[in-house]
Amino acid sequence: MKRTLAAAIFIAGILGFVIWNNWGTGESASGRISYNFHVRPILSDKCFACHGPDKNKLQAGLRLDQPESAYAPLPENPGAFAIVPGKPEASELIKRITSKNPEEQMPPPESHLGSLTESEIDILRKWIEQGAVYEKHWAFIPPQKAALPKVKDPDWVNNEIDHFTLGKMAEKGLKHNEEAQKDHLLKRISLDLTGLPPTLEEMDQFAGDNSENAFEKVVDRLLESPQYGEKMALYWLDIARYSDSYGYQDDNIRTQWPYRDWVIHAFNQNMPYDQFITWQLAGDLLPKASKEQILATAFLRNHKYTEEGGVIPEEYRVEYVLDKVKTYTKGLLALTVECAQCHDHKYDPVSQKDYYQVFGFFNTSKEAGFEGDVSVSKPAKTPILTLSEKEIKDVLTFINPRDTGSVTVSVMEEADTARTTYILNRGAYDQPTDVVRPGALASVMPFDTTRYKRNRLGLAEWTVSKKNPLTARVFVNQLWQEFFGTGLVKTTGDFGMQGNLPTHPELLDWLAVDFMENDWDIKRLVKKIVLSATYCQSSEITPQHLEIDPENLYLARSPRLRLKAELIRDVLLASSGLLQKDIGGPSVKPYQPKGLWEVASSGRGELKTYEQDQDSALYRRGMYTFIKLTLPPPSMMVFDASNRDQCEVKRPRTNTPLQALIMMNDPTVLEASRVFAQQLLVENKGVAGTIARAFRSIICRKASQKELDILERYYAEQLQLFRSKQLDAYKTLAVGDSPMDKKVSPDESAALMKTINTIYNMEEAITKS
Repeated sequence: MKRTLAAAIFIAGILGFVIWNNWGTGESASGRISYNFHVRPILSDKCFACHGPDKNKLQAGLRLDQPESAYAPLPENPGAFAIVPGKPEASELIKRITSKNPEEQMPPPESHLGSLTESEIDILRKWIEQGAVYEKHWAFIPPQKAALPKVKDPDWVNNEIDHFTLGKMAEKGLKHNEEAQKDHLLKRISLDLTGLPPTLEEMDQFAGDNSENAFEKVVDRLLESPQYGEKMALYWLDIARYSDSYGYQDDNIRTQWPYRDWVIHAFNQNMPYDQFITWQLAGDLLPKASKEQILATAFLRNHKYTEEGGVIPEEYRVEYVLDKVKTYTKGLLALTVECAQCHDHKYDPVSQKDYYQVFGFFNTSKEAGFEGDVSVSKPAKTPILTLSEKEIKDVLTFINPRDTGSVTVSVMEEADTARTTYILNRGAYDQPTDVVRPGALASVMPFDTTRYKRNRLGLAEWTVSKKNPLTARVFVNQLWQEFFGTGLVKTTGDFGMQGNLPTHPELLDWLAVDFMENDWDIKRLVKKIVLSATYCQSSEITPQHLEIDPENLYLARSPRLRLKAELIRDVLLASSGLLQKDIGGPSVKPYQPKGLWEVASSGRGELKTYEQDQDSALYRRGMYTFIKLTLPPPSMMVFDASNRDQCEVKRPRTNTPLQALIMMNDPTVLEASRVFAQQLLVENKGVAGTIARAFRSIICRKASQKELDILERYYAEQLQLFRSKQLDAYKTLAVGDSPMDKKVSPDESAALMKTINTIYNMEEAITKS
């Protein structure tokens, strides 16, 4: 049996990578059952809770996640083996999962995990027949560039991406869509790269450009737009849990907004991703660190911070470190490492010791759990970076201060004396046990202490090593999600055992390796994705699509996605001409229902009452809206914005009646409708021309005659109601702080305002495809 065990483990090591490279079809080229693709999901769901990595929950001394345990004699039954490679009938695993005896059946009925299906049993039986070959978890195998699959429709292919997606479509019996119409494509790319709709002039220019590279020219222009950095920063700020207040009971104001300015600047400058990550994790530890590099470490200080009296400082200091660990491991590595805070991870090869070794990297800063008088709130907490007015003007020119004077930001700085890190029993701050030293996750990649220092800079270098199997994959997947709505790995924040498998594993790996080979160039990666034929498809849905692939996982069409909450606001302001386009600066407080902050406040601090901004500050992009952690902007939350309470890599998508109510009644929507209506009336293009222009500006395509007829009839009906005084024009127009144009007819203004509001309420208005 020892020879069999050794041979099986050796075979697993040799064949694991081969099977991984052929698992896109569900089986290898030789027809073998894949452990990663078929077997591990079953074991993870049904078995690992008692026979997995968590040693505290381990039953009968058996681990089914490790071949050396699964192949060995059972500790409680030495003459039996859980798995005998090649012999399912001799394997206790098969006997137990097929048993009808409740005393023997696995999983046991009291576990409530449910019995295995016949299909699942058949998979395990075949796998054992074929040798029970284990494989390293797919996400921990370094990515490699596979050869491009041959395709039957080479004329459709634009670049390497399409080879992989077209091959998968053929495998699933799907046919790709044709390229989207030019106006649809322009709207999609404009919203995807800048978050703003195209102007009428841009629509006309693209419609009239019949050159082969017309779309590429649009992409290049948008990538150089300053709004590109804003759009890219929006998703990153969810990961960085950026907000404008501290959270907890008092929830006072803080000044982390220069970090947001830096993120926008970094994306616009196309900072390589490895540098982008290194600065945020350890900019303060770089040789002769600049203030810009130190500012980037605010990434690690965006967590909540208590200012309540009577707290235990060490308890909250530990909480802040726990938040840093979660943000790092979820946002950059897509692992649920936080599950190992209190015990060994039940599914992934992450022990509690591993967790606190990572904890150790962030446990050495000067940060305190509580500082200061509860009656005095500071806009930044120690360690603090102070940026003078001169430094901002002369060096950090990307920062956009509203007022003169210095600005303070919470950043990272190492403590003067080393702090010992302990494993915390059950994760409790006051129950230290064994001492550990800082170290990265060995199951992902060894942390070579001859190469990496045991500090945050060493962790950053380990993270962006080209040998790290996760970092590039995770970022590529996040970007893919930005454009297609769902990542190549659907569980964006979980590349572990319980996460989804990649739908296109070879494509994910190809893009990850290509990204690293080209110096982590983000704009190049973005351009490759959006120039693919896969991206440029129409969003038409056929019966075949709905039957075979209702979720569009295999990309035979472009997805239809509602815009993010902030971008809905941006579309309203941009199309109506209200948008104030300044980049960066402090957050602003636009319209909000009265009394919300007041009823949710402790009564202390600057944020106990909501003081609405005035003038141009009312019309800034959604990403600059002030985020108070205890009560985030309500209209944006209705549209699924992140509350920024913790690191978030994927926003939910809901459809609720409240969303329709906001689009019909929110002051921003109504004001945009009024202002746009009065602008169009001043131009005096006639009813048909005016409505046609409004429709095209908002929907980004020309209206059909049927649509125009409906809108013109509605306008005429509303105009009659206003003229007959059945509706009050002045009351309708009295919304928003922007001045009314008194040179145009109030009745015509009100009727056109309601017509434009109807256009804004079309689904297409807030959908990118």
